[in-house]
Amino acid sequence: MKALIAAGGHATRFRPITWSINKHLLPLAGKPMIFYPIENVVEAGVKEIAININPGDKEIQEVVGDGSRWGVKITYIEQVGGACGIAHAVYNARDWLGEDEPFIFHLGDNIFRAGIKNIVERFHKDCLHCALTLSRAPNLTELGVAAFDANGKLTRVVEKPKDPPSDLAVTGVYVYDKNFFEAFRHIQPSARGEYEISDIHTWLIENGFKVGYDIVDGWWKDPGRPAQLLEGNILAMNTLPQSSYVIEGEVDKAAQIHGLVKIEKGAKIGPNVLIRGPVVIGENAEINNAFIGPFTTIGTGCVVDGAEIEHSVILDKSTIKNVGRIDGSMIGRNVTVAAKTCSLPSSGHKMFVGDNSLVEL
Repeated sequence: MKALIAAGGHATRFRPITWSINKHLLPLAGKPMIFYPIENVVEAGVKEIAININPGDKEIQEVVGDGSRWGVKITYIEQVGGACGIAHAVYNARDWLGEDEPFIFHLGDNIFRAGIKNIVERFHKDCLHCALTLSRAPNLTELGVAAFDANGKLTRVVEKPKDPPSDLAVTGVYVYDKNFFEAFRHIQPSARGEYEISDIHTWLIENGFKVGYDIVDGWWKDPGRPAQLLEGNILAMNTLPQSSYVIEGEVDKAAQIHGLVKIEKGAKIGPNVLIRGPVVIGENAEINNAFIGPFTTIGTGCVVDGAEIEHSVILDKSTIKNVGRIDGSMIGRNVTVAAKTCSLPSSGHKMFVGDNSLVEL
């Protein structure tokens, strides 16, 4: 089977960070989010992957590459026609997928603790036309939600319902046969102007095709907002095998390292530092006079001096200096957060803050 991974869109809820970085490259447990769906489909036996990207996007290609690190071939397909919904992203890739073979469709921002092998095996074993994974989720009004009849039979999928028909959301991994394309040709754009993947599923169900499902074993995360990405970072860090937490950087003998801590090559940890894991510190980072607390990832080339950081994600090449405590935060690339140096008697704060930012003082 081939696999298509969706990595387009504009992630407006993550702005201003996503003005300069594709959401799917934001780190979870120290590696780009999109690596998780790639690893899922590779584990399921896929050898050919296409990634749907925004027109002109080169950054994902630069980070992900040609697939050789996973032993697969990766192709990039630009989205044509603008933001027309994720069902349209699949239809846009029909020439690459072929309209006769089954395939996996995986959203590039969804992570699964148990991977996706079970649903792929279920698709083949039960000779399904479509296989879905369902999971209980708190934010049902933002997702596609499964509806069942009195006998517990799946009858339709409702996109972003005001009144959810069940507590089971459809997660971001799907397996289809060629009938996906037949379904697409029969649906119309929704009120928000998009071809909804939920309408594909409902059409297949109502027209007698075999649509099966499994309940996700373990957690599933669809980080649609910054707070959810921080939660996803916690889940990903808790799932990393203990063997992943290795110290390859330079650590001063007087520094204190407790718990599971990963320190990558070239990183330098000074003497007056306490790190309490799980923590991931990227290559060439410098940490001095600091406390780095649980569920924190520090990106490549960051400098932290005179600060306490916990439950946060700090992207590459940012500097945090003499600012006290930072908790539950997400800081973009090349950002400076520092104590003011003005000698004038002023209690004001100096900020250059972009659109859609959040600052709590």
